[in-house]
Amino acid sequence: MTTAAPPSPARRIALLNVKYSPNLGDGLLSECLEAELARTFQSIAPGTEVFSIDLAGRRAYPAIAPSRRAALIGLLEALPAALRSLATRAALSALVRLRLRRHVHARLAGCDAVVLGGGNLLTDADLNFPMKIAGALRQAARLRLPVAVYGVGANRQWSAAGKRLFGEALQSAKLAYAAVRDARSQAAWRDLLVPQGVRPAALSGDPGLLASCHFPRPPLPFDAPLAGLCITAPMALRYHATGPEAGTAADACAALAIWYGTAARALVAAGLRVALFTNGSPEDRDYLAAMGPAWILAAKGPVTMTNPFADPAEMIHFIAGCQLIVAHRMHACIAAHSFAIPTIGLRWDVKLDSFFALAGRGTFIADTASLDGPALTALARKAMAEGVDRAALEELISGTRSDIARMAAALARAMQPAKEAA
Repeated sequence: MTTAAPPSPARRIALLNVKYSPNLGDGLLSECLEAELARTFQSIAPGTEVFSIDLAGRRAYPAIAPSRRAALIGLLEALPAALRSLATRAALSALVRLRLRRHVHARLAGCDAVVLGGGNLLTDADLNFPMKIAGALRQAARLRLPVAVYGVGANRQWSAAGKRLFGEALQSAKLAYAAVRDARSQAAWRDLLVPQGVRPAALSGDPGLLASCHFPRPPLPFDAPLAGLCITAPMALRYHATGPEAGTAADACAALAIWYGTAARALVAAGLRVALFTNGSPEDRDYLAAMGPAWILAAKGPVTMTNPFADPAEMIHFIAGCQLIVAHRMHACIAAHSFAIPTIGLRWDVKLDSFFALAGRGTFIADTASLDGPALTALARKAMAEGVDRAALEELISGTRSDIARMAAALARAMQPAKEAA
């Protein structure tokens, strides 16, 4: 009679991401990936610990307080491109050399594997992620730890230096598994990294799709249905936008404040209460604080402002209590979709188009320039009436769980044999 092999001793797995970014969408997907990978490893190595190492060296969610981030982005935008590149590269070099290297090295002590993900990490805004990821993966390589890449986004707007840094870091890593979150990212990986000797990447579900698996749904309200209108600062749209809209984003920003006021009125006209919220980014919070009161006065209806969220759990509690979400921010839309809440995406970055296509909601994403008040009222009513395709959503969620299980199996095979306790 044969018996099943006993499970392996508990392991320790570190995720490299930006979990503690003020953008709580990053924390949401990090917490979902932590929870799901730990759940999956219970059948491989019970008691396995999964935790995140923040690529900016943060150790906790930031306090809700005034930030210099908006001023810094404004300063960077004002610099000539060459000078901006020199300034950011010098600052990032110092950060990686003096702080991040020690931070990652200390946190990797006793680890058995590393996962890069999730989030829009394979992007190059002034060499931010190329330098941070290269520095972190260098530490993993020194410790000969197996590495997986999971659920990341990638674009093609890489500088020559960024392309080299990403390529060298991933080619030198002990890369056991690689998967990106959409077809555009997969094509960018294929064209920019595979020629440098990096293994091809599979497709995977975004960890944020598992929000409903790892966060509770609050009780539904008894009064009129609630729409969450996610406010994103024009500055953030200018600095981070990609795709066809990126070149005209600066011109469109002058009209954005008017559009948000119009949108609030349009959602009220659709029979909804409206709550204005942000994903936590300081520039978004400041913009809402400055403009929100005027939008509320102009709406002449049940429109309120939410208090800032302290962590992803608070943000999810709010989103899961809505009956409609309207947002530029992708993970506000992904979290809502996980709870089968209809979403309307506001086009600004190709990653949002990729998600709405994946979710089968291509008719519910639009540019604010072409979405006037009556059009938004009609689209909101249509979204509420049609709801979310539950069968397709369950397929996305189960597929994402299977994707994470495949990554876990690949990591388990690549790990060094565990040392048994004496």
